[in-house]
Amino acid sequence: MHAFRLLLLAVLLASFAARAEDAPPADAQDDAVIERVGIDEIRRFVSVFRAVKQAYVDPIDDATLMRAAIRGLLADLDPHSGYLDAEQARSLDEQSSGAYDGLGLEVVQRPDRSLMVVAPIDDTPAARAGIRPGDVIVEIDGEAITADNADTAIDALRGAPGSTVALTLVREGESEPLKLDLVRETIRVASVRVRLLEPGFGYLRISHFQADTGRETAAKLTQLGKDGALKGLVLDLRSNPGGLLNSAVEAADVFLDSGVIVSTRGRLPYSVAELRARRGDVLGGAPIVALVDAGTASAAEVLAAALQDHRRAVVMGSPTFGKGSVQTVLPLDNGDSLKLTTARYYTPDGGSIQASGLKPDIALAEDLVLRRSGDRPPRLRERDLPGHLDAESTDSDAEGGPAAQEEDYAVREALALLKGIAVFGKRTAPTP
Repeated sequence: MHAFRLLLLAVLLASFAARAEDAPPADAQDDAVIERVGIDEIRRFVSVFRAVKQAYVDPIDDATLMRAAIRGLLADLDPHSGYLDAEQARSLDEQSSGAYDGLGLEVVQRPDRSLMVVAPIDDTPAARAGIRPGDVIVEIDGEAITADNADTAIDALRGAPGSTVALTLVREGESEPLKLDLVRETIRVASVRVRLLEPGFGYLRISHFQADTGRETAAKLTQLGKDGALKGLVLDLRSNPGGLLNSAVEAADVFLDSGVIVSTRGRLPYSVAELRARRGDVLGGAPIVALVDAGTASAAEVLAAALQDHRRAVVMGSPTFGKGSVQTVLPLDNGDSLKLTTARYYTPDGGSIQASGLKPDIALAEDLVLRRSGDRPPRLRERDLPGHLDAESTDSDAEGGPAAQEEDYAVREALALLKGIAVFGKRTAPTP
């Protein structure tokens, strides 16, 4: 193999870092990167590359082998970094905008190349089929997911609306794999839904964070309170897998008058930031109960933590997923992209929830629900993912499972708390 080919990997993966550091032009960047890697490391890579190409059981071309090497390098970093080809990058953009063709699944690829479900999105084929956080997809249309076809497995979940896909899932506690046939749809996900629970008490559900979630949250709360100011709000963040960090910050700004919402810190200057509330509380201080569970992840944890640290909401449920890292999508010259973990985020009080999760103020009595339902819901969290970033907090022994599978139970408990706060507030209000 020519020397140019074996240098490609180092140049490709490291050129973005040089750009982020305001380094010299691309040619100088690549030369500097190659020099830093060291000739011994390059020779070792060449030896492995040549051995695989010559001795692997099936013929494999240079381009395929190089892509596998790149993906392997990124997979060893953490569960959320990865190499996206042009189509995968476009799909990620579609999800962020709130419309794409598929099943409505948020998945993460594990080192063994199987796909683990983080959460299904509300009112999508995946959610209606009963797919749960922690389920592992091992076959798609009868074909096992292996190292050879893993790169196309996520793409296979997408497809033309009306087409059918067969999934085989492994679920903790089930003795046999589960086989499901799902029909793909155009997923137009309204990330925010609202309704009145009772006069004066509202319910707002955020299923994930896409580009317009912050604006939609403000607009729908205004609509909900058009017949009179709300006396309390249930904010449902259960099974919210996250999404765009900026949208979570915008949503938090809807409920806060001032103060830090989240801060991020990484190695490069652009990854160090402190994002603050500016808009003002549209609820005028009306109490909030935020519902969370093990499927509450990433950007959803940012929102819940901001409201908890500012004493703006009572957080109810069970410990959250614990994804305290920020990913940046870095475009490459060939149309592909890197999704790379570039920072950790920190709550307003300075804490990190990475691999430990956010602890609720009030834990739901989930054991009662589990006995009644006879089903043990999954307990997948960030700390369960192979290769996750280490926790920075020493308080990493949070226990507990997802909020009750019976939605009305959690909402009923939250509503009861809001009513109690409203009554207490009336009795202790100062006399004019």
